[in-house]
Amino acid sequence: MVNFKINTRSLSPDIPLIELEGEVDVYTAPQLKQQMISLLEEGKIEMVVDLTKVEYLDSTALGILIGGLKRVRERDGNLPLICPSPRIRRVFEITGLDKIFDIYNSENDAKSELAGKETV
Repeated sequence: MVNFKINTRSLSPDIPLIELEGEVDVYTAPQLKQQMISLLEEGKIEMVVDLTKVEYLDSTALGILIGGLKRVRERDGNLPLICPSPRIRRVFEITGLDKIFDIYNSENDAKSELAGKETV
């Protein structure tokens, strides 16, 4: 049994939100990669990944998130994360990835920040 769910919905009209739940690891992370690639192929260069319900994140998942960030930034986009869990956020801090990803504590924080950037 795989403890993983992925759901995509709209955060705003132009920004999809990829919600992850459970364990994002070598077995499940390819689903995240495929979802990000599909959204890029649809022309979405801004997307948010919600890690609120993620219990575990391995190096494969981190690599896929970094790859996704690289792909959207090549198109002048961004890939912010929602990560309220201190335990999961610590993974980003230890690896220094908190310096390259925009990380928010809640969906509302991300939405407010992104809405502010759209009006600039």
